[in-house]
Amino acid sequence: MIGNLLQPELVELIRQRNFTQLREILCDFSAQEIAEIFIDLKPDDEVVLLRILPHELAAEVFEYLPLHDQEETLHALGNEQVAQILNDISPDDRTALLEELPAAATQKLLDLLSPDERKVASQLLGYPKESIGRRMTPDYAAIKQTWTVGEVLDYLRREGKKRESLNQLYVVGEKGKLVDWVRLRNVVVSDVATPVAELLENRDISLHATDDQETAVAAFKKYDVTILPVVDSAGVLVGVVTVDDVLDVAEQEATEDIQKLGGLEALDGPYLKITMLEMLKKRAPWLSILFVSEMFTSTAMGYYENEIEKAAILSIFLPLILSSGGNSGSQATTLIIRAMALRDVVLKDWWRVFKREITTGLMLGCTLACLGVLRICLWQWIGLKNYGPHYPLIAFTIGGSLVGVVLWGSLIGAMLPILLRTLRLDPATCSAPFVATLVDVTGIVIYFTVASHLLRGTLL
Repeated sequence: MIGNLLQPELVELIRQRNFTQLREILCDFSAQEIAEIFIDLKPDDEVVLLRILPHELAAEVFEYLPLHDQEETLHALGNEQVAQILNDISPDDRTALLEELPAAATQKLLDLLSPDERKVASQLLGYPKESIGRRMTPDYAAIKQTWTVGEVLDYLRREGKKRESLNQLYVVGEKGKLVDWVRLRNVVVSDVATPVAELLENRDISLHATDDQETAVAAFKKYDVTILPVVDSAGVLVGVVTVDDVLDVAEQEATEDIQKLGGLEALDGPYLKITMLEMLKKRAPWLSILFVSEMFTSTAMGYYENEIEKAAILSIFLPLILSSGGNSGSQATTLIIRAMALRDVVLKDWWRVFKREITTGLMLGCTLACLGVLRICLWQWIGLKNYGPHYPLIAFTIGGSLVGVVLWGSLIGAMLPILLRTLRLDPATCSAPFVATLVDVTGIVIYFTVASHLLRGTLL
């Protein structure tokens, strides 16, 4: 909103090279608001504004820009400005940027860092990709159990400005092993002579640096905190993860799952930033797979060619039957994948899910069957369509097929994600279009099997 209002004025001031007024306008806003303004501007204009901002504010604004915009900005800035920004931004945000760049570009940027910052960046990049170690920051406050509150306060006055968060202070023992943590609030309200040992929370909560990032999302939800310590395999405190980084991970994971459910590979950036070639690479493979899968539908229909010739009326209702099965399967797939992501459903719940979907599928199938039978009978009675003297049998064929296809679609849609998780594959790859295509093939078999039994001796 702010960007839309200010964009014309800022662009005009950039054109006029009125940098003094530009600086005055931008410095009245927070870093988050300035980043919102930047997103609406061209990369060259973003670079101009970054250069005129105070160094600390420029680094803050850079942290709030989307990764794609950060990359474009770095390409446009000179080495001096790039070095300044990379040295000033927080280690976790810097790691998120560097891991997205090609190896050669990453090394070039690492060379621009100060020795201390380069060491930190290299350590964080040394952790596995998509691990918690890549999301943590080493800027935490560590204190000793033997200290008093007075000593803690003296330490915070000296070192506090260098730390990203001080809400929780981590107590470490020998060789830096995490012992416990205390709340800053309890430290502030306590007498200066109070030992730290009396303020311990006695809660053993931490993350392991090599764990998957999704573990952090679940942990923050479970413990209801804004920051969590990260330890290595020996229990040594190596960093902290803050809730803002975890929210980014949660948003990224949710976006990937939604895109996979739509029947495509997850995009590597914002929709409007992806090139046409990249978009084709992401969408064409899945569409090709679905197209080939649909050929089995044509094959199945060819198998029942004689039945269709004898009772052409059956082909009219075929799209209705197949779409109902595909829709029920897509619903079940979406529900189960999301439930698994939220840990509401785990592998051991497969039997409960199976029984639940049988009941739900039957009820849904019966509901649609009633609508289908009613539609055929009503059209026959009021003269909108003449289905012939055997219309009751046709109605029951449609109704029975709907019960079978919807039940089958619900079971397939629910159990396929669980099967994929059992095989250690991503359940989100079980896209709704794929389930619908699979149900199409089996739906034809169910439909014509029901028809051959109910219409034998009449239409067939």
